[in-house]
Amino acid sequence: MTDARKTPSNGTDLTAGAQLKQLLQGDDLSFLMEAHNALAAKLAVDAGFEALWASSLTLSASMGMRDANELAWPDVLKLVDPITDFVDRPVLLDADSGYGDFNIFGRFVTKACAAGVAGVCIEDKAFPKRNSFANTHHQLADIEDFTGMIMAAKDQQTDPDFCVVARTEALVAGAGLSEALERAARYEAAGADALFVHSKQKTAFEIEAFCKSWNGSIPLIIAPTTYSNTSTDVFERLGISAVIWANHGLRAAMKAMTQAYQEIFDARSVAELEQKISTVDDILALTDTEGLLARERQLATSSRRSG
Repeated sequence: MTDARKTPSNGTDLTAGAQLKQLLQGDDLSFLMEAHNALAAKLAVDAGFEALWASSLTLSASMGMRDANELAWPDVLKLVDPITDFVDRPVLLDADSGYGDFNIFGRFVTKACAAGVAGVCIEDKAFPKRNSFANTHHQLADIEDFTGMIMAAKDQQTDPDFCVVARTEALVAGAGLSEALERAARYEAAGADALFVHSKQKTAFEIEAFCKSWNGSIPLIIAPTTYSNTSTDVFERLGISAVIWANHGLRAAMKAMTQAYQEIFDARSVAELEQKISTVDDILALTDTEGLLARERQLATSSRRSG
């Protein structure tokens, strides 16, 4: 196992925040994969993803809670800590709408830095938040209050390269393009390191309109959950810096587990399923059990020699 706080993935002394910032500011389109626990994070890294997204939706769901601030922020950090311990990739943490006010969010950012998190994303909706895809009215936060939270976060980060990503929900809330652009400009001026513009339309027309009208300079991030049929070539042409596959790990796991459990229940046997699932050896390899055993043998040999 590695520790992202001690062993940067690129072999340099860059912090997790600096690694994430390099990805967001690079010339190529980057991709972040959702990881709701350390196992999912390791699988994503093994698949080739250079950065991870710790989603409020999937972290909450993995604990049997709703994506409505039912999971308290100290518990969020407890869930993310094993991820930053286990993998050597930067983690962008979904911080909902900031957990209250500028004071609480600033404290959260300081703790997130200490936990080895590369950055946090805060959305401009009223607290307590409601998931963007929930069938409800979405109330936007006051611009002045939200910019204050961004500034408080930048003041209280302990890693100078820590990334504070401002997410505007103006399009999700139906406030329109002009409102989204105004908010984006204010958030950049407040010190946001990147802008996450969100839409829940079935096509990317809102994102295209935003990108063509926006004249900011910080990296743009999107999560094409509902407009998944849009080619990533389109995002590259629009100047998008990063795409977040925001919930696909948990959704894939839920589907596979549901099918497997039902098959076992119906067949009253695992005989047919065994050939279609990972082996126990796969789990032992993933968690480097052989490394533990090798160290155990080494210590035993050293002990005999010293005796």
